[in-house]
Amino acid sequence: MQRTWFITGTSSGFGRIMTEQLLARGDRVAATLRTPSALAELQARYPEQLWVAQLDVTDEVAIDAVLARAFTELGRIDVVVSNAAYGLFGAAEELTGEQVRRQLDTNLLGSIQLIRSALPWLRKQGGGRVIQVSSEGGQIAYPNFSVYHATKWGIEGFVEAVAQEVAPFGIEFTLAEPGPTPTNFAAGLDAAPAMAEYDATPSGAVRRALADGSFKLSGDPERMVRFMIDSADQSPAPRRIALGSTAYDSIRAALIDRLAKLEAQKDVACAADLDA
Repeated sequence: MQRTWFITGTSSGFGRIMTEQLLARGDRVAATLRTPSALAELQARYPEQLWVAQLDVTDEVAIDAVLARAFTELGRIDVVVSNAAYGLFGAAEELTGEQVRRQLDTNLLGSIQLIRSALPWLRKQGGGRVIQVSSEGGQIAYPNFSVYHATKWGIEGFVEAVAQEVAPFGIEFTLAEPGPTPTNFAAGLDAAPAMAEYDATPSGAVRRALADGSFKLSGDPERMVRFMIDSADQSPAPRRIALGSTAYDSIRAALIDRLAKLEAQKDVACAADLDA
């Protein structure tokens, strides 16, 4: 059965790969990106399946307008994919306030506004799916990615709450959590100038690993996207899908450690209650 998908950030990376895979299998795609000409070749190949619109997810008014056009012109959208994002790299002290705000505006507030804007349309049509492209970094953390992690941990908390709010309307959510993958993510990093004070710290070690290529990128982006697409066929929708062995191993280790530390302070937690 042909589905219609709405995807943000389709110029490259996961968004571009997903658009190509969906078109190749016969689905319709409403692809949004800041520079529509980047999809000119795909538009020529799939004129009946590909709907393209310019969208900067930091523009709340534009999000509302583009979604309204897409739902109105295409009739129904089965899956909304919130994918637009980029990485901000640097120790917290190295970053500028402008960099922090831009990262939050794009990755966190942009995703929140997209989902909020889509909900009335999905509710009126009787349901649908939302796939939020998060990261293993929505459950674990690396030095030098503090604000990026803040956006991914933040959007995961948002989705956890909203999924409960809209479940009665047939709207389901999946958080896709890719591990390190050779897409254009590293090339698109907004990197802060390094401070010498951090050279001999974990931040400096991560900076060197990225620079010399020793930071392992083991994920296959084509396969990851295929599993994201396949999740739309699963019922009920999986709340999370870890993608890549690195993501699985790192998330598992973090959860085991977190649970052990929680259990170790159970007496303190329970002692903090009001007296019965």
